[in-house]
Amino acid sequence: MPTLTYGSSLAPAETPRPRWQPLRRGFAGRCPACGEGRVFRKYLKVADSCASCGEELHHHRADDAPPYFTILIVGHVVGTVLLAGEEWWPEAPMWMPIVAGLILAVVMSLALLPRVKGALIGWQWALRMHGFDGTPAEAKFVEGT
Repeated sequence: MPTLTYGSSLAPAETPRPRWQPLRRGFAGRCPACGEGRVFRKYLKVADSCASCGEELHHHRADDAPPYFTILIVGHVVGTVLLAGEEWWPEAPMWMPIVAGLILAVVMSLALLPRVKGALIGWQWALRMHGFDGTPAEAKFVEGT
């Protein structure tokens, strides 16, 4: 009998999906299944399905993870840049690093948030999480009772 790994919802007959390719496709804003269609129809609004392959995308559960990972990445980069700037230019006026840090944080956050959300959707697709396994949610509810 095949064993299932932690976080896996694979039935014994299903083969595992690749992990990194859907993550990269999602980061690029493309469908994790085919890589052709777009994941988003607006800035952060996920398309109901892929226009190219028809993969349903509406049932993803990204929730609070994309902002969390975006804050984690932006905070580390901006903090490092501000500390390095203080070492390189100690005579700079106090307002310069504050303004530069704020601008860098806003620009990086706006650029990274949809990419991180797309990557997270790609990861969920690769792991067959939250409806990406092809089984309708109604069937899961009936089977679970």
